Amino acid sequence: MSFFKTLVLLFVCFSVSSFVRFSFLPLSPFKISRGKMVKYSREPTNATKSCKARGSDLRVHFKNTRETAFRLRKMELQSAKKYLEDVMAHKRCVPFLRYQGSTGRTNQAKNEGNPGGQGRWPVKSCEFILQLLKNAESNAEVKGLDTDNLVISHIQVNKAMKQRRRTYRAHGRVNPYMSSPCHIELTLSEKEAAVKTEQDAKAPKPSKKALAKFLRSGAVSKTA
Repeated sequence: MSFFKTLVLLFVCFSVSSFVRFSFLPLSPFKISRGKMVKYSREPTNATKSCKARGSDLRVHFKNTRETAFRLRKMELQSAKKYLEDVMAHKRCVPFLRYQGSTGRTNQAKNEGNPGGQGRWPVKSCEFILQLLKNAESNAEVKGLDTDNLVISHIQVNKAMKQRRRTYRAHGRVNPYMSSPCHIELTLSEKEAAVKTEQDAKAPKPSKKALAKFLRSGAVSKTA
């Protein structure tokens, strides 16, 4: 009887140890969620005077967002926010320079520098980028930067993985109905003050070619 109890006790201990060992292991390595540093395609030259913001897998069209972001390059932060608000109010438009297929023409696009006059008012893209600009502005305030002196030094839009849906057609057929999300990243940097170089007090020395041309013209120097 004691031998049987010993076997039962050993079996129970082995079962408990196996459960404790394997119950805390993840079922798949892809289900582990760890906080990782987000990698940007371009790092600012002066990190102490810059701030960044990023959005991944955003449900907004890639082409419209790319054209909107291209228009904001090297623009001041306050001017960019005002421009996006004007686009959402249809006071200004976004000129389409690359993805021009089936894009209408408007006089506002010519005013924005597109000679072809093709432009649109992508409201949803403006809302997403405006939210990212406000996020980056908050990051700049935390770092103690001057928000009135910030410039969009870098902005980039990349394609994300398409999301699959379906649409139903005639005769029982089914066609794909895909969405085109995107990733957006941007960097704000403070404008560097222009440093004026000291100009030489002496007049620039004329070149030999200019001096020979002056002498051929028949002019005589009035030196005593």
